[in-house]
Amino acid sequence: MSRSALSDFEAVIALARHGRFRAAATELGMSPSALSHAISAVEARLALRLFNRTTRSVSLTAAGEQLVNRISPALAEIRDAVDAANSHRETPIGTLRLNSSVGAARQIMQPIVFEYLRRYPQMKIDLVTEDKLIDIVVDGFDAGIRLVETLPRDMIAVPLGPEQRMVVVASPAYLAENPPPRSPADLLAHRCIRSRMGSGAIWRWEFERRGERVVVDVQGPLTLDETGLMLEAARAGFGLSYLGEWSVAADLASGRLLRVLDDWTPPFPGLCLYYPGRRHVPAGLRALIDLIKERRAHPPG
Repeated sequence: MSRSALSDFEAVIALARHGRFRAAATELGMSPSALSHAISAVEARLALRLFNRTTRSVSLTAAGEQLVNRISPALAEIRDAVDAANSHRETPIGTLRLNSSVGAARQIMQPIVFEYLRRYPQMKIDLVTEDKLIDIVVDGFDAGIRLVETLPRDMIAVPLGPEQRMVVVASPAYLAENPPPRSPADLLAHRCIRSRMGSGAIWRWEFERRGERVVVDVQGPLTLDETGLMLEAARAGFGLSYLGEWSVAADLASGRLLRVLDDWTPPFPGLCLYYPGRRHVPAGLRALIDLIKERRAHPPG
């Protein structure tokens, strides 16, 4: 089978998996129009229609479903064989596809991603950020980066760093006009900057102290879905915000923001790189895992 035919069949599988040209094209590193041409070329070569296309959706025909079911295991074997062969390289080469939340990506960019690219100039990293949890295997990622508590149980996890902590913060001006809350229940009398999660649900603020857990459905003038915007709103005095300590460290140090309810926000396990354990680990991913373990054993500075 020619190399181009293999690539075309990879395109078929990616489109079948995503059901959308744009998402499949992003995974494959090509334009949607180029993907459409590749699919059409396969269909012309086979003299079969593999996909039903409408302006709203793409779905497999019966022939397409049968083809995908038969070739998917074979292509997976080929990919694993290539990865196994590449593991013998002294320097890895290729593209590493990672999926991460936006906040996690910001934390790993400088210490991990940039250092990885400096060490392995023949590697490329395709980092996709989204707050909703996805199936990294189904969506074609080599690994994901999330908080430990959110990881699927069948994944191998590699801790990325120390424990993390959430903090409730507000501007000095806001706290000068509003008595600081002494307990989570006091938040109901405050303006709070609400957070919308990737699923679309509004996050209820969670607290714990000496075994007591409290969840508060806070209210306020703003509902946002991005940490930088929440931080900006808190600085401007629009209310209390509940953010990761790492994201407000500079503001706390400078006094632009003040923390409250500190005894109700204990640390929790931090970020992990995770990947499926039922397949060969590509050389590029193995190099990333080794870098993470090295930095944990010998933290910089």
